Amino acid sequence: MILLAHPTANQNVRQTALAFAEAGFLEEFWTCVNWRQGGFLDNLLAISPRLRNELRRRSFPAQLTPFLRTHPWREWGRQLASQLGWDALTRDEWGLFSIDTVYLSLDRRVAQRIAGGLTSKAVYAYDGGALETFRAAKRRGLVCIYEHPIVHWRLIRQYQEEEAELQPEWAPTLGALADSAEKLERKDAELALADIVITPSSFAKESLTMARNLTAPVHVIPYGTDIGDNPTVSRLANGKLRVLFVGALSQAKGLGYLLQAVDHLKNEIELTLIGRRVSPLVPAPAQLDRYRWIPSLAHHELLQEMSRHDVLVLPSLHEGFGLVLTEAMSKGLAVITTYHTAGPDLMTDGREGFLIPVRSSTAIEEKLALLNRERDRLLAMREAARHRAMSLSWENYRQRLIELAREVVAG
Repeated sequence: MILLAHPTANQNVRQTALAFAEAGFLEEFWTCVNWRQGGFLDNLLAISPRLRNELRRRSFPAQLTPFLRTHPWREWGRQLASQLGWDALTRDEWGLFSIDTVYLSLDRRVAQRIAGGLTSKAVYAYDGGALETFRAAKRRGLVCIYEHPIVHWRLIRQYQEEEAELQPEWAPTLGALADSAEKLERKDAELALADIVITPSSFAKESLTMARNLTAPVHVIPYGTDIGDNPTVSRLANGKLRVLFVGALSQAKGLGYLLQAVDHLKNEIELTLIGRRVSPLVPAPAQLDRYRWIPSLAHHELLQEMSRHDVLVLPSLHEGFGLVLTEAMSKGLAVITTYHTAGPDLMTDGREGFLIPVRSSTAIEEKLALLNRERDRLLAMREAARHRAMSLSWENYRQRLIELAREVVAG
């Protein structure tokens, strides 16, 4: 009864698909690539671990197989161009294999499917890839459910323009500054067509007050996490504080402020960075060499890496949610993050970690130094984070989506 579409199908999208499948509401699930982990090609790509890690993120549980439909050629082109260094094909918004082109291509394909006689009650699509889908759905009288997992583009543009003035050396990492007027107009048009809007955090919902022509009700349904088997965390061994950052190496994630703080604490902590570069120049290669940097990991490897650390720092300027927050908490990490994330929805300042202002290397330094000194307090925070994560399961997320979907289907 519901058609779901997303080109790259990250973790929260998979959970949405599973929720609808479990409830008997999923009719079709459209994405770009359905990768078979453990298959012949997967084994062959052992020679290219980075590509294999990326493609393994496109593997799906068996219960979704009957619903999967793929439109792969643009995404395959993007992956191949990335591996071969053909950046001209992927860099610009209108590049043949850019991520924006991948989104638009799937959007058009799903719209064709709807126009061809799809009998679904509703369509469920995502920011940046829903306009043609919603237009086709409206012509057939279908309900348009719109997930807006990020902060509204006007607020993003405001923060990034400010940041480019404050920290001009980091401007090449602020990708939203390059968004075309046409792209932003599409986002506005998508919101105007939505019948229901879903966001993952209070901060993301509040940002939608900047939207024009939004008349649909907005629901906050926070993302979840996988809950492991260990109910507590082990006492820390003596040694340096083990600090983790996960995300694109961008100033939108506040990375520059973290690196400033770490430079003052370099003899007291060990920093691991997990995430892809978005600029070949920033941060400088010499600066990256000071730390442990891992460009990409498969999801299960990321969770294993998290369990080897004490604290996650995510000092984002703007974040619709920040899945790494709940994932790190589930592994017993204390969290330091800003008020511009889902942090205020997920934790209490001083209990599971700390909430700090944006653009404050001083606050990051102070909190890391405190946790390094007060190891018993750090241990208590890690245990509190782990305990809080128990109530943030994907099962709870799926149940809330099912409740909403049931209202749509019954309406």
